[in-house]
Amino acid sequence: MPEIKAGNIRKGMYILFKNQPFLVTKTDFMSPGKGSAFMRVKMRGVKSEATQEFTYKSTESVEQLDISSVEMQYLYEDGSVVVFMNPRDYDQVEVPRKLLEDKLDLLTPDVKVYIMFYDDEAIGASLPPKVTLEVVEAEEAVAGNTVGQARKEVKLETGLLVQAPLFVKKGDKLIIDTDSKTYVSRG
Repeated sequence: MPEIKAGNIRKGMYILFKNQPFLVTKTDFMSPGKGSAFMRVKMRGVKSEATQEFTYKSTESVEQLDISSVEMQYLYEDGSVVVFMNPRDYDQVEVPRKLLEDKLDLLTPDVKVYIMFYDDEAIGASLPPKVTLEVVEAEEAVAGNTVGQARKEVKLETGLLVQAPLFVKKGDKLIIDTDSKTYVSRG
């Protein structure tokens, strides 16, 4: 496994901590006037789900995990797993539902997701920055006293509810930000 200096740890990296794989969720580089610089790292255990904070000296060596990332296509949910297919060789992979956290309501069969593997086991998933979803329910716009941007709640094909401008109607395609689950524009 490649080793990196703790000062180079970044959010989204997978590192080995106490012989367990961890996903880095936040980093904070500190360089005090006196003494050596250090990196405060917040990370989540891939297998244990436990959140851990640790402070490294910036010159300390840390093992970065050898992660392979495979582009896969969402197929369906089945209980506690979500099934994806590799479009190149049609292999299907079952990914634990907990790895996708709250992103399940952004998945449609045309969405390409990158599944991260460590020792042939799925440990993470990365969605594209934006997805396009169709509006299935939208109330009619009502003129009234509004300050700023007037918004209404619309329901998308996956069941996701988002705030959208008043002009959005049933059948429209909306571009949704996958990090914040918010309306970006019409598609």
